[in-house]
Amino acid sequence: MKRSILFLIFTSFLFINACGPKSQGKNEKLREEVIGVHDEVMPKMGQLKSMERRALSKAEEIERADPYDSASVKEYKALAYDLSQAHDAMFVWMRQYEVEDGGKTEEELEEYLDSQMVLVTEVNVKIKDALAKAEEMLK
Repeated sequence: MKRSILFLIFTSFLFINACGPKSQGKNEKLREEVIGVHDEVMPKMGQLKSMERRALSKAEEIERADPYDSASVKEYKALAYDLSQAHDAMFVWMRQYEVEDGGKTEEELEEYLDSQMVLVTEVNVKIKDALAKAEEMLK
């Protein structure tokens, strides 16, 4: 008897899921795209901090040299600042990002996700640019 009930529940569950909607809504796809842009650079956060430390170390090394080049020190400190700003930008974006829909209408949600795509893309570009500059300067 218990087996029959479990079998009936299981087959009902499968039937309901099989007959459910197959396509994702536009907003669900947009949310996945926003998170995808985030996920592309999130693994590079440690690299940002590592490069920042290397840039500051290089600036200190130049400062300790007898005839030190103040322009180079400024360049490496500016690089460290850019790397830090890119790192912070990711966390600022993540803190303000709303995972839940919060009772928004479909149109409001779409507008929100479009604005988040713009913001997270700016963060993505900032991180990639800072890392590219760091890789060039810290060869």
